[in-house]
Amino acid sequence: MNRTNSLPFYAKITIFLVGFIALIGILYVAQDIIIPIVFAILIAILLSPVVRFFTQKKINRIVAISITLLLAFLIIAAIGTLMISQASQFGDSWPILVDKFTEIINNSILWFSGYFDIHVDKIHAWILQTKGDILSNSSDVIGQTIMTLGNGLVILFLVPVYVFVILFYQPLLIDFIHKLFGSGNQLQVNEIIAQIKTVIQRYLLGLVIEAVLVAALDAGALLILGIDFAILLGILGALLNLIPYIGGLVAVALPMMIAVTTKSPIYAIYVLVLYYIIQLIDNNYIVPIIVSSKVKINALFSIIVVIAGNALWGISGMFLSIPLLAIVKLIFDHIEPLKPWGFLLGDTMPSLSKIKPIFKKSKKKSV
Repeated sequence: MNRTNSLPFYAKITIFLVGFIALIGILYVAQDIIIPIVFAILIAILLSPVVRFFTQKKINRIVAISITLLLAFLIIAAIGTLMISQASQFGDSWPILVDKFTEIINNSILWFSGYFDIHVDKIHAWILQTKGDILSNSSDVIGQTIMTLGNGLVILFLVPVYVFVILFYQPLLIDFIHKLFGSGNQLQVNEIIAQIKTVIQRYLLGLVIEAVLVAALDAGALLILGIDFAILLGILGALLNLIPYIGGLVAVALPMMIAVTTKSPIYAIYVLVLYYIIQLIDNNYIVPIIVSSKVKINALFSIIVVIAGNALWGISGMFLSIPLLAIVKLIFDHIEPLKPWGFLLGDTMPSLSKIKPIFKKSKKKSV
């Protein structure tokens, strides 16, 4: 007799919760090790068709992987060079922007004090106190920023190494997975691996296409309005937009601030309106056609995992949450006891006709 099936429900729930909490603890404690590996696995899945293309041309596997990584590096370097050149111009104009922003704040203080009948000295005293609190905590913030940048540089150097190794040992890793689940489940394992590769490749490629289109739309809108640093703000907006449901809200803040300081407050409203229109285009046309068709996850769990990913792994967790949830859903869909959970994560809405008879029967019984 199977002891697991004979356990009472509360015991099963307890075992599940303990295991789940232990898993979350491990993911949090070992995030510096896990995050680069997860990024490397996703990038390796995305680049594997390119490696396969070169190997089919009778090119040595190591050379094919090296060429693929070099091409990816050149593309990223070209985008980085463009952003650095724009960022340097932004840095040169930063003191002017600060002076204009300070002037706007002073004018706002005068209006606020006159409208609400609050003395200007009280407002300035509150600003000075707030400034003192910020400066007193600045050392901690600087230390945390340096640690974050250091971790980012470590990940930046580790990920290409991991990608190279994963691509080189891809046949070994796939054969290991087959042996791990036994010879009786080979067809099911093959199907899961193939679908995971397809979904991740199409999803990541869809994100790249979406980022290019959104960057072009954002930069074009800012150029039409005559906002400075339109290309830099457009690219930053597209990158922030990759963070589901939250990034788009953050992406509009910086161009609105630039519009207020370089143009006038009405231009900030123009920026908000144009970005809202671009978000409508993105959410209703670009995402459903290019991205969402590849990953069938409903909006409720998408928002939950994005917030949970941020709490667990920060910004990296927000980027990784959707593809990891898509992998989990694929696995659930192919394991019979877990299929209801896969259905819950999906976006297939059941017909209301299946629900109405239940209410009708319950009403008859109550009568």
